[in-house]
Amino acid sequence: QVQLVESGGGLVQAGGSLRLSCAASGTSYRFSTMGWYRQAPGKQRDLVAVITSVGITTYADSVKGRFTISGDNAKNAVYLQMNSLKPEDTGTYYCTYRSPANGGYWGQGTPVTVSS
Repeated sequence: QVQLVESGGGLVQAGGSLRLSCAASGTSYRFSTMGWYRQAPGKQRDLVAVITSVGITTYADSVKGRFTISGDNAKNAVYLQMNSLKPEDTGTYYCTYRSPANGGYWGQGTPVTVSS
């Protein structure tokens, strides 16, 4: 059973920075993709950024130039450096892991609150 452990969320003022981390355990299969989605209160869960095992990245337009995703395939870990945070970045951030052997998994979510 794959488990995802997220950390790094919290409360920050607008313009500040946070770094989210996520590590997958319970499997020896390296990820094919890992990434982050976020869900604001009352809204759907949307893509923030994902990275493939060979380092190809995809970002939501709203975070391009401010957020940077990185991954360590050997450690089955993914990181999200969030700079110049805005109040609209507030939400619960969910880590996602996918591999051909295991399928897809979600983390439990870590809250991020950006105050104006």
